Amino acid sequence: MKRVLLCLVCVVFLCGCGSYYKVTDPASKSIYYTEDVDKLKNGAIKFKDVKTGGQVTLQSSEIKEIDSKEFKEGIKAEEKK
Repeated sequence: MKRVLLCLVCVVFLCGCGSYYKVTDPASKSIYYTEDVDKLKNGAIKFKDVKTGGQVTLQSSEIKEIDSKEFKEGIKAEEKK
């Protein structure tokens, strides 16, 4: 029983520890939300935009790690536009 409880606690902990990012393109002022950012060799970044599901590559960007609350609020605000 203790083993099952320990496994459940581990699963809940691991699922709740995701990373969230707000990415801004300084040229267009576009804002994107993503859960993962890949840094490329040429200095650009590549990520999946949560709103559109599309892959985005930016040469210049501002990346801010955010919490899940801000992430969810940002997605909702973008959907209303």
